[in-house]
Order: sequence, then C-alpha cells, then structure tokens
Amino acid sequence: MMGRWCRWGVTVLLVVALPAPGGMLSSASIPAPAAIASQYGADGAARVQRWQALITRLRGQPVAVQLAGVNDFFNQLAFVDDIDVWHMEDYWATPVEFLGVGRGDCEEFALAKYLTLRELGVPDEQMRLHYVKYVPYDQFHMVLSWAADPRQMPVILDNIDKRIVPAASRRDLVPIYSFNGSSLWTATASGQEAPVGDASRLSRWEKWQMRVRNGVTHTP
Repeated sequence: MMGRWCRWGVTVLLVVALPAPGGMLSSASIPAPAAIASQYGADGAARVQRWQALITRLRGQPVAVQLAGVNDFFNQLAFVDDIDVWHMEDYWATPVEFLGVGRGDCEEFALAKYLTLRELGVPDEQMRLHYVKYVPYDQFHMVLSWAADPRQMPVILDNIDKRIVPAASRRDLVPIYSFNGSSLWTATASGQEAPVGDASRLSRWEKWQMRVRNGVTHTP
C-alpha cells in the first residue's frame, strides 16, 4: 500500500532555520514549585517536578530511550476535551498547565512530548507535529512524529495508540498538515507533503511558544 507510505512524507526538505541549542525552555518558563502548588495544588506541583526529573534522567540517553520515556510519561495523563478542562473549544495548554491540571486533549499530549524532546536535545528538524484524521472516530487528532533523517519513515508518538510504531503501520491516521519550530507542510492530493512556508503562519502555535517561554499559565 505505497499510497499510505507516501502520505507520511519521505520527501527531502532542507530546513535552514535550525533551533537554538538548549531546547525551548528559558529560566522563566517554569514557575517556582510554591507558585505551581498555589495554582494547581500539591498534586499538580508534584507532576511538574516529576517532569523536570524525567528531563534530568533522560538527558544524554540514546534517542530511542528518550522517545519511549517521554511518550510513556505523558501517556499516563488523562484525555479530557478542552471544553471540560479550560471551558474553551480549543485551547493549547503549555506543559506546565497540562501537568498542573493532569489532563488534556490530543494537542496537549503532542505538544508536551515535542517540547520535552526539544529540551533533551532532539533536533527540531527530526520532529513534526501532525494534524491528522483519526479514521475510527472520523475526528481530527494531533500526533508527534520523529525520524533521524527526512528520507526515512518516521515513527509516531500518540496518546491513543500508545506504542511507538512506524507511520506506515498507522492506517487509522490520515495526514492533513504538519509543522515544527520552523516550517509548515500540507498533504497533497498525490499523497505527498509539500512545504507551504514558515510555521509562524500558525498563530496558535506562535502564541503557545511565547507562553511557554514566558511561563504564562492559567487556571481552569
């Protein structure tokens, strides 16, 4: 079934704007434990501390170990729709917010995994956040993919199917568009992916990154 392989974009794209070393988090990104506990309670603060410990433990490990550790860590959290958590139809919570409340929807899972892997030193050009159609439910969904080289088949990190498997085996997902820290791609009618410009065209993505860097958090 070559068409589904092609859908996951083994086309080569040279990404010129590489991420700065050291990940996405700044000194202001994570509030002090007392501030997190005041906003989200002791359980929320503990989850954030376990996340920080995870980053320390996985730093310098082989990428396969990092992928599995990050995927398993976040997949312990509960899936709940934004409207039930944040009282909004679509809200992209930061990892601190996600861990603070202990629940979120597919965007929270994918974004938190992406940011954590970036913080661990996984290059931005090896990862993409994919908006897909999840066929069994006929619903939109977000997953994270990783490939060491853009010519290779990526693997998928997902909160529905919790295994890390090659994209070609995920016949329940139909790609729509994808992005990372620098670029944006869209799926074409031929099943390939075409670059369509800079990821800054996605305003929600830009605002999320700004809130992450500045440590801006909200309480449901």
